[in-house]
Amino acid sequence: MKLLQVDLSACSCDERDVDEGTVRKFLGGRGLGTKILYDELPAGTDPLSPENIVVIATGPLTGTKTPSSGRHCIVTKSPLTGGITFTTSGGTWAAELRRCGYDGIVLKGKAEKPTYIWIHDGGVEFRDAGGLWGKLVSEVDDIIRGETDREAKVLQIGIGGEKRSCIACVMNEKYRAAGRGGAGAVIGSKNLRAIAVKGSKDVEVANPIALRRAADRALKKLSENDVTKEGGALNTYGTPVLTGLMNAAGIYPTRNFQSGVFADADKISGEALRDSIFVRTTACHECPMECGRWIKIESGKYATTEGESLEYETIWAFGGQCGISDLNAIARANYLCNEYGIDTISCGSTIGFAMELYERGIITKDDVGFELKFGDADAMVRMVEMIARREGFGDVLADGARNAAKRIGKGAERYAMHVKGLELPAYDPRGAVGIGMTFATSNRGGCHVSGYTIAAEIIGSVGGEAMKVDPLDASDKKVELSILFQDITAAVDSAVNCLFLTFGISAEEIAEMIAAVTGWENYSAEEFIKTGERIFALERLFNRREGFDRKYDTLPERLLKEPAPEGPASGRVHPLEKLLDIYYEKRGYTAEGHPTEDKLRELGLAA
Repeated sequence: MKLLQVDLSACSCDERDVDEGTVRKFLGGRGLGTKILYDELPAGTDPLSPENIVVIATGPLTGTKTPSSGRHCIVTKSPLTGGITFTTSGGTWAAELRRCGYDGIVLKGKAEKPTYIWIHDGGVEFRDAGGLWGKLVSEVDDIIRGETDREAKVLQIGIGGEKRSCIACVMNEKYRAAGRGGAGAVIGSKNLRAIAVKGSKDVEVANPIALRRAADRALKKLSENDVTKEGGALNTYGTPVLTGLMNAAGIYPTRNFQSGVFADADKISGEALRDSIFVRTTACHECPMECGRWIKIESGKYATTEGESLEYETIWAFGGQCGISDLNAIARANYLCNEYGIDTISCGSTIGFAMELYERGIITKDDVGFELKFGDADAMVRMVEMIARREGFGDVLADGARNAAKRIGKGAERYAMHVKGLELPAYDPRGAVGIGMTFATSNRGGCHVSGYTIAAEIIGSVGGEAMKVDPLDASDKKVELSILFQDITAAVDSAVNCLFLTFGISAEEIAEMIAAVTGWENYSAEEFIKTGERIFALERLFNRREGFDRKYDTLPERLLKEPAPEGPASGRVHPLEKLLDIYYEKRGYTAEGHPTEDKLRELGLAA
């Protein structure tokens, strides 16, 4: 594995090889990024200082003829949480980087002036980005491709990252986002606006025939699964297909998690999207699912809004979370976040938090500059742009709900719906015990894609098999399920593949493809899952070094003490405390949530 190591302070770079033993233990993507950060980043480093490190890594399957293999993972120390963050994105940028001959990029230091990097077959160039600073993502993408190669793929921050918003994301190909944890702010703090790539090299595989056979078997399973097949749920409706399912289950967070049921959910569902502003499906590199949605608003105040991709989480964040059922306004908010480089989940969740503060009188019209009530679509859209530009009250919200609550005071902390500083996504844990365990124990904070137990608790499709468990079950088996999902996800994020594949294929199929690409003998599903467990534990070690312990593995007070007011989970709170000791014991962790020495030796992480 070959990495490009970049010293932005000197505007220089060199190549760095990763030995095969390390690759087999950590694969790439999330795992390799965590390994580099743990080994090379001193404890207590300011996330927005030049000393912070950013790893942008692909995996062994990236850019190959395997399904949904166009993803990359960005790993860094988060300015939002103070711990490790990892965030993935799809599209084709990652495949193009591998065609340049690199498996990843390690960013260190800080450029003296705004800079972008141009990586191509002929080498690596550092170029002046002074004229790009302050421009929208789509404008910068067009300008850079005009200056380099029209077929180049561009990864970049937006104005949000330039202004070091702690909820800034990293965009690629205009519409794809590595969204969570503030990686955009870290890259912005390094005066780096973009990385453009264009290559022509082949991505080498050890056994092409075995790979073709393994990929064909995986594709066959995907084509037979109701979630992943052509004409299936994701292909027909995209991720917004989840809106009706989650609302019916009583876990669609509404008005800042005050309820799990939104009366107007049908107006912002996947079906409503299909019947209104939907134009066509879109897909990432080698993706058989085509879950992306290209949308266009033809008339009205948002008639200039066009692009992709309007996802379930985004529709919820600006919809149910804010009490809004205007799909056009939600699409506009998504468009603005893409153009400014802002995480839609954290942005919408933070606005919903502010709306509850407004309705409770903790903030007022004098503070905000206008009324900020639940259900006010115009106010929501206006606030998105203010957050992205750090204008007025938007500056207070631009670093997320936890930081905003600290600035506001007056008891605002009680209403900030986050774990470890990362705003919660679109599932109310009072009605799905497993996803609550994931939120509480995820190493990057309130994260659903660190262990998507919703696949088993609500959807009923896991690894290509029908699997449905009681979402309200709070037994040891649910804890074991959460752990298994976390470990598999860490491995998938390191392969690097799309997590949606795991609806239709299992660890066996993924391990078979990895073995064909790498040539590793006796590579199995068990080793693949153990790799995920190793990566998860190393993230824990990183966070322990930064001061994290048991008290950070929790949920907002509302979800632990205020019973759900309606829906199937009515009258329930999340039973986290009684499950946490079981979770640590089954993981082989101490009562404070740290891996024991025996567990570290088992995982090959002991010194």
